[in-house]
Amino acid sequence: MLAKRRELTGTPNETPLHITGNIKRGYFQVDSHLRVCTYFDVSANDLMSAQITRILFMGSDELACPALERLCAEPSCAVVAVVAQPDRPKGRGRRLAPCPAKACAGQLGVPVLTPERIGSPEAMQAVAEFEPDLIVVAAYGQYIRPKMLALPALGAINIHPSLLPKYRGASPIQWALANGDAETGVTILHVSQEMDAGDIILQRALPIAPDDTASTLAARLAVAGADLLWEAVLALRDGTAPRIPQDSARATLTHKLHKEDGRIDWQWPAATIRNRIRGFQPWPGCFTTLHGEPLKLWEAEVVTGPATAKPGTLVRFTARGPVIATGQEQLCLVTVQPAGKKAMSAAAWLRGHPVPPGTVLGADSESGGVARGG
Repeated sequence: MLAKRRELTGTPNETPLHITGNIKRGYFQVDSHLRVCTYFDVSANDLMSAQITRILFMGSDELACPALERLCAEPSCAVVAVVAQPDRPKGRGRRLAPCPAKACAGQLGVPVLTPERIGSPEAMQAVAEFEPDLIVVAAYGQYIRPKMLALPALGAINIHPSLLPKYRGASPIQWALANGDAETGVTILHVSQEMDAGDIILQRALPIAPDDTASTLAARLAVAGADLLWEAVLALRDGTAPRIPQDSARATLTHKLHKEDGRIDWQWPAATIRNRIRGFQPWPGCFTTLHGEPLKLWEAEVVTGPATAKPGTLVRFTARGPVIATGQEQLCLVTVQPAGKKAMSAAAWLRGHPVPPGTVLGADSESGGVARGG
């Protein structure tokens, strides 16, 4: 059935819109243990008889990587290409670096397209040449035009890290934590023109641990999403996938986070501030000011008891760190990052930078506004 195969000594060459070699009719199978990528050159009839689903994967963020790895490991699935965001400057040196999904695709030996605009005619042609049966979208970051979504016979589906219709948009993981939710989850849905509003195929709930941050929760959601994605692919292929319309009246929308979202308003309850610190790691990070200098807050604990001082006031010291008055109860700062320094325990910071009780944090900055769910 398989016409021929060849072992790849490296990843296929890639340029923003062109893949060298005639690969659009074949598929890759990856042995992650042996680190071998085998390319199978098969005809369309062979693919149909083998019941192999040709998938074009569109993703950029780390959230996409477990799903991509899972699809590549399935013998009845052919990831024919990955579409990812172009390389962007990163780090202090501002050197060009690939997004996580592109780097992952390179390790798996899957061809990569990196169009600056996925809606361009060149990108449309490049995607069409791979003749996908299904498009899978996972944290890609660009609007996909209906014409492209209509290319595959099975349509296009998306992995979204929330229990839709709650937390549509760009930052569902961060706001689930910032709002103190006890659980969140993953939704596999059909891609629609309205963001995250398509019919639901499958959902799976996931509890939020008390010490979860956006980083730890995202990692667990990515793994859960990869497993749920494969269930959805099988259901689509078998014709048993449901289409459950979302209740738009219950929808909430989250915006793309900006640095100012991390500014702490000490009039908020201590629990709200702690949840924001957890939810906004690593970006945008939470911060306050002290004597005009920013102070990043990485870890904090709620201290029960009434707040007896003005919000933002350093009221006392403990072995864990300074205790700050808030709008409701108090907050102990455990890990902080002063300007120009690395993160450190708050107790160690105070030993080298004494701050007297009665000092008010954030007094020289504007209020951070009202805590909101997106």
